[in-house]
Amino acid sequence: MSRTAFIALIGRPNAGKSTLLNRLVGEKLAIVSDKPQTTRQRIIGVRTLGDSQMVFVDTPGIHRPGHRLNERMMNEVYESLRHVDLIVHVVDASQSYGKGEGFVLKLVQKAQKPTLLVLNKVDLINKAKVLPMIEFYRDQYDYREMIPLSAVQGDNVEVLEEKLLENLSSGDFPYPPDFVSDQTERQAVSELIREKVLMHTRKELPYSTAVLVEEFEEAERDKGFVRITASIIVEKEGQKKIVVGRGGQMVKAIGTEARREIEELLGVNRVYLELNVKVIEGWRDREHLLDELSVRSAAYSDGKLDI
Repeated sequence: MSRTAFIALIGRPNAGKSTLLNRLVGEKLAIVSDKPQTTRQRIIGVRTLGDSQMVFVDTPGIHRPGHRLNERMMNEVYESLRHVDLIVHVVDASQSYGKGEGFVLKLVQKAQKPTLLVLNKVDLINKAKVLPMIEFYRDQYDYREMIPLSAVQGDNVEVLEEKLLENLSSGDFPYPPDFVSDQTERQAVSELIREKVLMHTRKELPYSTAVLVEEFEEAERDKGFVRITASIIVEKEGQKKIVVGRGGQMVKAIGTEARREIEELLGVNRVYLELNVKVIEGWRDREHLLDELSVRSAAYSDGKLDI
C-alpha cells in the first residue's frame, strides 16, 4: 500500500529551508544564497522512495510584509500551512531566539498540524548549545521529532528523512513516481539568473531585484540551442549601475555564470542569453508585474492564518 504526505518547510528568512529541500529531493530545485528572502514563492519538490512519496513545499521566509510582493510571499506561507499534512519547522540554530522566531512558533501552534522541528546549521555552533535549544522548544510545542542537522554539510539529513517516512499516511501518490518539481523551465531559468544577481551584488539589492524571462525561443532545441532574453528589474538608477557594473563587467559575469547552469538545466549544448537591466520604480507593489513574475496572487490575501 502506498503512503504519502504534503510537507511544508517553514521558518525565518535564511533558515536554510531551500538548501534542505535540495538535500531531501536530491537535486537543485530552489536557488540558495546567504541573503534573506531569497525564496519568493512556493516550490514543490517530490521524493519518491518505493511505495512512499514525500511532497515537499518550500515556502518563503516568514517576515513582516512591507510591500505587496512581501504580502504575496506571506500568503504563500499561510496557504501552505492550511493544506499540508505535515510541517517541518526549520530554525537557524546559529541565531538567537527573537520576536521573528517567536512569530513562526505561533504560526506552528495555530496550525495544529503534526510538526517536526529541525535545528539547522548546528555545524556553526558549539554542540553544548544544542540540548538547551531542544529543551526550550520541547516546552513550546508537542513536536513529533526534534532533529539537529546541517543542511549544507548533509549531517543528520537522513535521520530527518527516516522520521518523515514514519509520519506518512496511506494514500495514492499525488504525482507520478518520476515527478520532481512543479517549476516550469522559464521559472527555473528566472530563478537561476536571480541567484547569480544575489551572489554578485551588494546587500541592499536583493529585496529590490527581480528577473523576468521575456523570450524563450527553443525552435532549435533539437540541435542543442536555445535563445533566452531576460530582464533584471531594479527600482533605482543607482541600483542599475551596480548590476551593470563598470564597463558592463558585472552583468556579463552574472550572464556567464547563469548561462552555464541554464545549459545544464535544459540539457542543451548552447544557450544564447541576453540580459537587460530595467528600472521600474515601485515594482514590488505593481500587481500586474508580480503576476508576470509568477509571484502568486490569491483570495487569501488578508494576511492572516485563520484555521
